[in-house]
Amino acid sequence: MKPNKHRISESNKNGLTNRQLNKARVHFWDKLLPMPWELWPSESRLLLALIGFWSLAGLLILGSASWWVASREMNDGAYYLKRQVIWLIASWSILYLSISTNLRQWLKLAGPGLLIGWLLVGATLIIGTQVNGASRWLIIGSLQIQPSELIKPFIILQAANLFSYWRRIKIDQKLFWLSIYISLILLILKQPNLSTAALTGIILWLIGLAGGVRFISLFLTGSIGLLLGTISILVNDYQRLRVISFLDPWKDPLGNGYQLVQSLLAIGSGGWFGEGYGLSTQKLQYLPIQSTDFIYAVFAEEFGFIGSAMLLSFLLLIAFLGLRVALRCTNNQAKLIAIGSSTILVGQAIMNISVATGMIPTTGLPLPMVSYGGNSLISSLLISGLLIRCSLESTGLIGGFHINKIPSKKIE
Repeated sequence: MKPNKHRISESNKNGLTNRQLNKARVHFWDKLLPMPWELWPSESRLLLALIGFWSLAGLLILGSASWWVASREMNDGAYYLKRQVIWLIASWSILYLSISTNLRQWLKLAGPGLLIGWLLVGATLIIGTQVNGASRWLIIGSLQIQPSELIKPFIILQAANLFSYWRRIKIDQKLFWLSIYISLILLILKQPNLSTAALTGIILWLIGLAGGVRFISLFLTGSIGLLLGTISILVNDYQRLRVISFLDPWKDPLGNGYQLVQSLLAIGSGGWFGEGYGLSTQKLQYLPIQSTDFIYAVFAEEFGFIGSAMLLSFLLLIAFLGLRVALRCTNNQAKLIAIGSSTILVGQAIMNISVATGMIPTTGLPLPMVSYGGNSLISSLLISGLLIRCSLESTGLIGGFHINKIPSKKIE
């Protein structure tokens, strides 16, 4: 019997029959997923597996890096680890939410989310708590909120809204959102938080480039950004001393260059194969901020050059998959979200590693899904979920077209 063309669903554009779709629905887990697992693109499956591995490996690395300090200061070696597990469970719930929610709904929330985050970042300059000379935290009850971390997903989403229709948006809307972004970067610089401000500028620049903004405009914007960064370094003694110590940390190895010197000693001590898991000596008392900003140095000491090369290869794989997802997206907004999400995940990790290895000045930027902190974990897993959602919607089976409306009658 020849198949009735009217019974062929739109999904057959992807080479799938209704029989395959019906069979895919019967699995229990499919009730929890936005679309049947069998229909997930290979990029989506691999990304979900890699993100799961990344977050679990991050727990192991954090456990090793924080155990001695937690035992000494909190009388509980698992103090930081147990709290990170709680944050990880909450963050994976948010990742599930981001995968299950239509991108169009996220894009509707982007503007209000960005404006609320903008207000919270500004509030840190007025009622924020200072840590290591920077005012980046808001204390609400027992919670510590870092708005500059939580705002990152909305920076990507609203940038996708803005630059995907750049040539059709009215000039007043362009000026409004550009002024919000510029003032946001200035507020983050004022905290001061040069690394997050730079990362925000890089993300916006790349999304604008992918969105078709003229190169001359991007060149001028990039030049202004570099000028602002230079002015921030010259004005803030805190940042200027870090730049000076970055250029020659051995000039003041017990003062401003102490963090970088100890980090380099830890990395160098790892050799080719490392000291072994849990056997880092620099984390015992010498290396400061070993659970957050310099956690890579502990990893490099314990796993050596081979482990570091594997980590960089892992990040390269994430970047490659992010590029594949972006190329498969047929919608410009989804394409830009995929570019921004993969850039911030990989770019922030590279910047953290660059700080620990002395390639860029010391900054307070965490290693995604590895460094201790719930704000960074929530932000990173939400962004990861958006990237996976972009891959799912690139199939055309969800998003604009709902799979549960496909006729269920079998085709012989």
